[in-house]
Amino acid sequence: MSEPGISPSTPSISSIIDGQRVVTAGARSIPSTNPADTGDLVATVGLAEPADFVAAARAARAAQPAWAEVPAPTRGQVIANVGRLVAANADRLAALITREIGKPLAEARGEVQEIIDTCDFFLGEGRRLYGQTVPSEMPDKQLFTFRTPVGVAAIITAGNFPVAVPSWYLVPALLCGNAVLWKPAEYAAASGSALFELFAHGGVPPGVLNLVLADGAATFAGLEQALDAGLVDKVGFTGSTAVGVRIGELCGRHLQSPCLELGGKNPMVVTEDADLDLAVSGALFSGFGTAGQRCTSLGTVLVHDSVRPEFVARFAAATAAARIGSPTSDVLYGPLLDQKFAESYESYLGWIGDHHRVLGSTGVGRIGAANPREGFVGDPDRGLYYHPVILDGVRPDDAVFRTETFGPLVGVAGYHELDEAIELANLPGYGLSSSIYTTDPSKAFRFRRGISAGMVSVNNSTSGAEAHLPFGGNGRSGNGSRQSGQWVLDQFTRWQAMNWDYSGSLQKAQMDTLSIDADLGFRLG
Repeated sequence: MSEPGISPSTPSISSIIDGQRVVTAGARSIPSTNPADTGDLVATVGLAEPADFVAAARAARAAQPAWAEVPAPTRGQVIANVGRLVAANADRLAALITREIGKPLAEARGEVQEIIDTCDFFLGEGRRLYGQTVPSEMPDKQLFTFRTPVGVAAIITAGNFPVAVPSWYLVPALLCGNAVLWKPAEYAAASGSALFELFAHGGVPPGVLNLVLADGAATFAGLEQALDAGLVDKVGFTGSTAVGVRIGELCGRHLQSPCLELGGKNPMVVTEDADLDLAVSGALFSGFGTAGQRCTSLGTVLVHDSVRPEFVARFAAATAAARIGSPTSDVLYGPLLDQKFAESYESYLGWIGDHHRVLGSTGVGRIGAANPREGFVGDPDRGLYYHPVILDGVRPDDAVFRTETFGPLVGVAGYHELDEAIELANLPGYGLSSSIYTTDPSKAFRFRRGISAGMVSVNNSTSGAEAHLPFGGNGRSGNGSRQSGQWVLDQFTRWQAMNWDYSGSLQKAQMDTLSIDADLGFRLG
């Protein structure tokens, strides 16, 4: 398959450390293939070793002080340059994303736009890294606070959003004066390499941003060694909850708090007064958009018993009618991201039980000539395409109710009272995104108060983020850190307090303060 704007030649890509491509002798290479056409080789990826990860951290450590000395408004101009370059290359970058991970082209274009929005926002933050002047309790003394860079940030990202999510880390980290080593997902390495080139050509100096292409084992080993050597000051990770737990434990040994954006089992509540057509539209997009491979994808719809039969009928009909297939066409979703995700998703399909009613498609599992889907767009046997699955009748003790399935599978369960729905929504222990469909404001605010998720949508899907709102989760979805907007600045800066006494004498806080006498026993007659 050849995509518009993409060269038919197959590039070989590798890590970039201190501005130089690095190919480790004897290191293995892996193919990055198009999941919509597994015979299409997008790139050959030379994998780094743990020592390369450490070398990238050393390069970042050496480059960071000079970058921090660049005035913040000037660093903001570099971010603006990156945004302009992304805009100028938007079509080519979107086409590469679609080819490498199978995301529908419309979604890929939206992802690229998210980088531009992030750069636009943080351009202004270069002039707004505000500290404060604070009054002192003593005369002839001033107090100040300053934001200072953390130092070196190691950023590890997933491939389902191969350029947008990395930009949530890279843009603010660089703006704040940090140096970065970035490890994108190896199955999205070509997209990651392209984004790196846009940052480099936007004016980010060599060594300030480094690209490490490695598998999970080498990455974890390299991160451990870099932390032990004191080369990394902050870790940002987007990926699975299981890996996030390991990274959190590793950072804890070094008294560091990582920025963890992990998985989700995101609930949607449909109340008895909801607009059902609107709720179905939201469930369809958040459940099956990107083939259910977003961290914010819909996990379970909790529907009031009085409207559940009607909702399920409409949801099943909409899912059955949805266009699925080639991501270069106008489809709801294309293939799964990579073979490893196809294999794990098939294991989750094994959790379907006799008490579940399977709806939404003409089959279950991989779409192909032997297991066709009506209306499929393209040749299903060329890619990693899977039927959408609605499981009506999921129960709280089902594995499929409690676990992120990262694929086109949505559960449906009923509830009687809103408090019951909130309890069921919180039960899996994730806390990333959530949604409620209702026309009653009191229900919306009751849901917001009770839900554990970091993000709440009212009459909108569980998926969707804007560059100026905090993004992140709690519980199994993260450690409370937030990305995007001004809130992410707390991840990549540290507050520094300064006091300046110009009285000419030693004034001791809490001891040499002025005392004003008062008659506290006075009462009005």
